[in-house]
Amino acid sequence: MAQVIYAPSDDTPRGVKSVFLAGTTSKVDEGDWRETLSASLSDVPVTLFNPYRADWDGSWREDVDFAPYRRQVEWELARQDEADLVVVYFHPATQAPISLLELGLSARVPGKVIVLCPEGYWKRGNVLIVCEKFGIETVESVEGLREAIVKRVSAAS
Repeated sequence: MAQVIYAPSDDTPRGVKSVFLAGTTSKVDEGDWRETLSASLSDVPVTLFNPYRADWDGSWREDVDFAPYRRQVEWELARQDEADLVVVYFHPATQAPISLLELGLSARVPGKVIVLCPEGYWKRGNVLIVCEKFGIETVESVEGLREAIVKRVSAAS
């Protein structure tokens, strides 16, 4: 039932709700948290926007004039805006400055964000204070992300 749309696809979402998977992209664990979460939601009528690019390589420059980079950033911004929910995962092994930006972009939209920010993340205190101030749901694990998404999709069905 779940649909996963990877960057830079413009496929039309089919789920009851859509979720942008923001957060750590660095490969710091054996498995990719986005793939783990997506697999756990396979039986849920949800569309997941996954910005991870398997074809990204060292030749891609983070330069506004480099077309593939610009296209990627613009895809991410558009899908985050379009999504009903934004999940942000702050892995403790990374600084994830773009994830902080992604949180900030959606923090003021009531009910839009779900955050996983484990002990050890370098700016955990800041993240938790922002979540508290704006009523953002926080969870303790990738399984907690799944449960929170399922609850929101069920409420919408």
